[in-house]
Amino acid sequence: MALPTLTPEQRKAALEKAAEARAARTALLAKVKAGELTFADLLERDDDIAKKIKVSQALRAVKGVGPAKATALMEEAGVDEKRRLGGLGAQQRKKLVDALGA
Repeated sequence: MALPTLTPEQRKAALEKAAEARAARTALLAKVKAGELTFADLLERDDDIAKKIKVSQALRAVKGVGPAKATALMEEAGVDEKRRLGGLGAQQRKKLVDALGA
């Protein structure tokens, strides 16, 4: 399927919208990193910003979790490396929260 041809104005608007979404996701992850928001709180959010964050990024934002531990937690919970928070099932969410709480 070919991408639609956008006018320069439409392209500019789309780029601005994407930049705003990235900034919002970054701000949300910064709150997790600062301890203002827990991983469980992040999973409970029902907005598009939280749903589109990659699970690996969200895990790495938690204090004490680096790339290796994030990968191990995802494998243990049966989560694909490309999965986003909005695509997690109830059991996967529970396994990740339990693993981080222990």
